[in-house]
Amino acid sequence: MRAIVQLLRQEARARRFFAAHAQSALGTGVGFVALVLLAYQRMRSPWAIALVLLADFLPPMLLGPVLGTAADRWSRRWCAVAGDAARAVAFAGMGLVGGFPATFAFALLAGLGTGIYKPAVMSGMPALFGRERLPQANSLYGTLTELGYTLGPALAAPLMLALEPGALLVANGATFAVSALVLAGMPLDGRSAGASERAEQASILRDAREGVALVRARPRLATVILGTGAVILFGGMMNVAELLLVGQLGAGRSGYSALVAASGIGIALGALAASRGGEPRTLEKRFSGGLALFAAALVATGATPVFAGALVAIAVAGVGNGLVITYERLIIQNATEERLLGRVFGVQNAVDSAAFAAAFVSAGAILTAISPRTLFVVAGIGGAAVWLATRVALVSARARAPEPEPAAVQVAARERLPAGRRG
Repeated sequence: MRAIVQLLRQEARARRFFAAHAQSALGTGVGFVALVLLAYQRMRSPWAIALVLLADFLPPMLLGPVLGTAADRWSRRWCAVAGDAARAVAFAGMGLVGGFPATFAFALLAGLGTGIYKPAVMSGMPALFGRERLPQANSLYGTLTELGYTLGPALAAPLMLALEPGALLVANGATFAVSALVLAGMPLDGRSAGASERAEQASILRDAREGVALVRARPRLATVILGTGAVILFGGMMNVAELLLVGQLGAGRSGYSALVAASGIGIALGALAASRGGEPRTLEKRFSGGLALFAAALVATGATPVFAGALVAIAVAGVGNGLVITYERLIIQNATEERLLGRVFGVQNAVDSAAFAAAFVSAGAILTAISPRTLFVVAGIGGAAVWLATRVALVSARARAPEPEPAAVQVAARERLPAGRRG
């Protein structure tokens, strides 16, 4: 925590970057509630909600490696700006243009913007903060993301007493416009000198395939990405089952709000706790620890017969989730050459988006056959299997053929440069 405070005190651009991210994350939390309500009003069907939520995942799920490659081939700063600009237009359009077809089209544009923004920002963080401060930067980024997503829906309730959902979506678009303006002044580009020359020699699809091949060729990297995808799959199923779980425990609507808040705060605390760096082996152990904590907490959530126990358990599951997500980003940033970071984060984004989509589709079908408490227990057992498989795979891969640690080489090279040349 002290290191995060020092980062903000010593780096003016860090304060600007995280202030912009915090307000856009809060806007997204408000916009989520407004979008769900507006979509239902325009189509009068639960399918409207499912379609607009799915639209956010489709572009990164189908185009993730290509969008990540764009962040490697071109300026990461301008890719991030373009992603935020696309989301600004999309949310403003959803608020101002009537009809469900237009709403769905703008939701797809928002998903496309997110698909290019995430790999651009994640791959640009080493250049922006320096690799020695990546643990703190990733931790604060994840914490602010979850706080925005948690506090935003709570803020939406009083705002909608005076404003229509469309107005809140326009306001959310404005937060992305502010973020784009701030990112336009951020030095996110730190690629190798040969990146632009290489971009002229290969097609973007070939480079995207190279990113997929890179992940497949590095078992530890693939294990971490797939392990996080499994956590997101179970977490997404948990999100669908939470409302039914609250009903089964007799807690009512206020109980559901408390459960969602506890989960979000838990994720934020987990991300905050992941602010320590370390050697690759240490990062992987902490990543595995997050998986184990998440799985155990899901079982506890389903096993407890009282709402108070479920509230505590779901918060602990959130902590494990936050640890996993934050350490995954740090592992990718430290285990991947700078010129390939966008591609790897594009693959990661595709896996995560597919996991969310699968969770939303499958949870409804599963809940027709078993109770929500049973679903939590089953998901926890599945999470335990993921933890065991991930741990065995990481240990086996390291013993078999240690993968290169390009970040260590780059940090050593950076330390030989004059202080003014770093970052």
